[in-house]
Amino acid sequence: MVAATHPLDAFRIKDDVRKQARVTRPLASIQLYTLAAEFTADMHGSLDRLAALGLRHVEAFDFVRRPAEIRAALDASGLAAPTGHAPLLSDELWTPDGAIPTPAPEVVLDAAAAIGMTTVFDPYLAPERWLTADDVAASAERLNRIAELAAGYGIAVGYHNHAQEFVAEFDGRTAFETFVADLDDRVQIELDLFWALAGDQDVPALVERLGSRMIAAHVKDGVVPASNPWAPGAEPFGSESLDQRHAGTGDVPLAAALTAASAVQYAVIEYDHAPGDVFDDIAASLAFLRDGGFVA
Repeated sequence: MVAATHPLDAFRIKDDVRKQARVTRPLASIQLYTLAAEFTADMHGSLDRLAALGLRHVEAFDFVRRPAEIRAALDASGLAAPTGHAPLLSDELWTPDGAIPTPAPEVVLDAAAAIGMTTVFDPYLAPERWLTADDVAASAERLNRIAELAAGYGIAVGYHNHAQEFVAEFDGRTAFETFVADLDDRVQIELDLFWALAGDQDVPALVERLGSRMIAAHVKDGVVPASNPWAPGAEPFGSESLDQRHAGTGDVPLAAALTAASAVQYAVIEYDHAPGDVFDDIAASLAFLRDGGFVA
């Protein structure tokens, strides 16, 4: 037997046979943060437009304060939200466009169950929480405890990256991979492919190492910032400064990354800053996924 040489190689090796035999492709989805303004202005109308594009799944954002309303709108449009984003590791959720107070994990899980989710991803952990091994270990321990709580709801929890997770390294591993190695097997990963590249990662290789831990991918493309915008001393930025483009037309090796995936269940389209009409932009990225045979 050849010894694993990387902390995540155990997952990769275990997934080799699965990858060769996999016949089920991921389902296409859309992170609703992409159309936050449209969704706020007309929840039912925006969901109907997504359904008209042929989408059947969405990833919910800011769902905890209105689960019944969102569930009713999804049902009316014939859509489901198997995944969603909500803070689990922070007392306040920061986004490039503002901060959102966070509820207790039990409140998040109650809302997720009401909507019918199977996985809730924490979408953002502040850059300063990724700079020491002790802080990374503490975050992993906290998410492991929440995974135990979530199991009682029949829900899994996970983490969604940006680029701050790739600034620091400990013993030759990025903070992100250190974190993943410390997680309970039940905790899942959603890899944002754009932000992983912004963190100077070999994205297809990272996807392969993550193996069965990675059950969702954020399919996002564009011109990746020249330097990690979350590195210490970096200039503050907002999503409007990002040059994001339709999937397959930017810097991100989306095709190679999706091909490298062994267990991804959801290919989730997202724009932090849509370049034009948001529904046309979603349709273009959906066409990339369909035409390339990356989704069912």
